[in-house]
Amino acid sequence: MASIPKPSLTERLRYASDEAFARGTIVLIGWLAVISLLIILASAVVVWLLRLAPELNLLQLIWSSFMHTMDAGTVAGDSGSWLYLLIMLLVTLGGIFVLSLLIGILTTGIETRLDALRKGRSRVIESGHTIILGWSEQIFPIISELVIANANQPKSCIVVLAPVDKVEMDDAIKDKVGDAGRTRIVCRTGSPIDMADLQIASPQSAKAIIVLSPPGDHPDAEVIKTLLALTNAPDRRPEPYHIVAELHDPRNLEVARLVGKDEVEFVLMGDLIARIIAQTCRQSGLSTVYTELLDFGGDEIYFKEEPGLVGQRFGDALLAYATATVIGLQPAGRAPILNPAMQMAIGPSDQLIFIAADNDVIHLAGHSEVTIQTEAIQLAPAAPGKPERILILGWNWRGPTIVNQLDQYVPGGSLVTVVSDAPETAATLEDHCAAVRNLQVAYRHGDITDRRLLDALEVPTYQYVILLCYSERFDAQQADAHTLITLLHLRDISSTQGDTFTIVSEMLDSRNRTLAEITQADDFIVSDRLISLMLAQVAENKALNAVFADIFDPEGAEIYLRPLSRYVTPGTALTFYTVVEAARQRGEVAIGYRLARHGDDKRRNYGVRVNPNKAEAVTFAADDKIIVIAEE
Repeated sequence: MASIPKPSLTERLRYASDEAFARGTIVLIGWLAVISLLIILASAVVVWLLRLAPELNLLQLIWSSFMHTMDAGTVAGDSGSWLYLLIMLLVTLGGIFVLSLLIGILTTGIETRLDALRKGRSRVIESGHTIILGWSEQIFPIISELVIANANQPKSCIVVLAPVDKVEMDDAIKDKVGDAGRTRIVCRTGSPIDMADLQIASPQSAKAIIVLSPPGDHPDAEVIKTLLALTNAPDRRPEPYHIVAELHDPRNLEVARLVGKDEVEFVLMGDLIARIIAQTCRQSGLSTVYTELLDFGGDEIYFKEEPGLVGQRFGDALLAYATATVIGLQPAGRAPILNPAMQMAIGPSDQLIFIAADNDVIHLAGHSEVTIQTEAIQLAPAAPGKPERILILGWNWRGPTIVNQLDQYVPGGSLVTVVSDAPETAATLEDHCAAVRNLQVAYRHGDITDRRLLDALEVPTYQYVILLCYSERFDAQQADAHTLITLLHLRDISSTQGDTFTIVSEMLDSRNRTLAEITQADDFIVSDRLISLMLAQVAENKALNAVFADIFDPEGAEIYLRPLSRYVTPGTALTFYTVVEAARQRGEVAIGYRLARHGDDKRRNYGVRVNPNKAEAVTFAADDKIIVIAEE
C-alpha cells in the first residue's frame, strides 16, 4: 500500500489561509489586527534595542509605530539615522498594506451582507403579524385589503414568504400595492413546504397565516404539504394557529381537513367562484354586493353581543339599529345562522351578526327614530318559475361546477348550452354534469369570437349569457382580450335586438374591467380578486368563513336582488325602515337596494347600496331591486 505523502509547509499555510478566509469578515479583521500588532511591536522593539531613537522610551516607540501604520504621511516628518528611517518606512508600507486589506475586506463584507439581505433569508422578529405563504397575482389585493384593515392600528406587519427573489417581490408589491401606510411589508425568500424556511417568517408569534394556492398542475398538493410543515413542526407553538388556505378541487378538502384539523379555514376557489357566477348570472349586480361585503373599504360583517336585546326576538333586532344591519345570530357555542326564524329568542351570550361600516358604529337606536310607512307595504306573491335558457360561452376548469350549481337554482325543464372550442369540453360535460336534474345540457363546438357563430346561436332566445375566460389556454391578458372581443359582439347583438338577455362575464385581471365596461355587460366577475378579498376577511376574523359558506351555499340563506314590487309601493319617498319591515313580514332580512337608474355608474357603485341609513328616505322606481337575505 502506497504511503500518503505529507503536506508541505506551503500547502499547510495555503490551507490555513483558505480556512481563515472562509470564516468571514470578522475573522479576517481579527487576523489583520494581529498582523498590525506584530508589525508595530516588532518595529518598536528593534528601534528600542538598537537605540536608534534614544529620546523615546518603548511605549512612545510603540505609539510612533502605530501612527506610522495609520497615517502614511507621518514618515515625512521623521529624522534620524538611515536605519531608523528605513524601519519606519517599512512600518508605514506594512500599515498601507494592512489598511488596504481592511478596506477591501470591509467592502466585501458589506456587499456580502447586502446580498444576504437581498436574498431575504434572515429571520423575521415580529409578533402579531400576518403571514402570507406563497406567491401569485392574488397576493396584491390581499395585501391591499390587509393594509386597509390595519389602517387604524399603530403598528402592524405583513410577512410574505415565497420561493421568489426578495427584490422582485419588493418591487412588485411597491408597484401594484403602493403606499402601505402604517403597515410594514416584509418579504423573505424560502419554500413554504420547508420547515426550516417557515421559521424565517416566525409563525409561532403570528396572528394569522394565509396559504396561497401556487401556480402549477397540482396546487392543492403544495397547499397540503405547507399545512403539514406548519402544523407538524417540532418547535411549533402549543396554541392553535389561525390558518386560512385556498384549495382548487373540493375532492381534496377531506384530506386537507385531516391535516389542518380545527386550525385551518379552507376557501374552495373553483367552487366559490362557480357559485357566485351561477347566482350572479340570474341576478345582475350581485357580484357588486359580494364585493361590498368582502372588501375592507366599505361595510363589513361583524359579530357583537347586545345585552339590551337579550330575551327579545330576532325580528325585533332588525329595526333596532339605524346605521347597522342585523343579518343573523350566533347562539353561544353554536354555528352562526343567517336569517334565522323571526321568533327566535336572543340569549344572554348570543352574538348578533351585523353589516356595518365599523364595529364602533353599532349602536342601538331609540324607538322614536323608527319611522315605518305601513301603507306603502305590499307583499306581492312571487311569480311561479318558468324554464330558463342559459348560454355559456367559453370554458375553463370552473365550468362543470357552474353547470352543477345552476342546476340547483333553475326550474325543471331549463336548458344550458355550452359553446367552446376547447377540445376537452364535451368529455368534461359528459363526465361531470351527467347527474343534473333540472337542466338539459347541450354542447356546440366553435370559436366564441366568431360573429357568424354567435348569430347562428340565436343569442336573444336565451335569458342569461355567461362568458367564461380560457384561463388554462391563455395568460390573463390574452384571455381577457378574447373575452372583450366576444363581449363587443354580444353587446351589439343585444342593442340590435333590444336587450333581451343579460350578460355576466368572468375577468382575470381587475384592471381590464374598466376596459370591459364600455361593452355595458350586466356584471363582471373578477374571480381572483373575490377569492383574495375572502381570504383577507377570514384572516382577520375566523368566524366569517362559516358566514360566507352559508351565503354561498344553495341549501342555506342566500343573497337575492328581488323586485321592489314584492315589498313596497314604488314612486313615493320611503325610509328603509319601511323596507326592512316589509322584508321582515316575509321572513327575510333586507340589507340594501339597487337603483336601476345608476346601474351603469361606477362612481355610484352601479346603483348598489348596502347597509343604508334606515332613517333616510328614498324614492324607488318600479324597476329597482331590494337586496335581501332569504331562502329560496
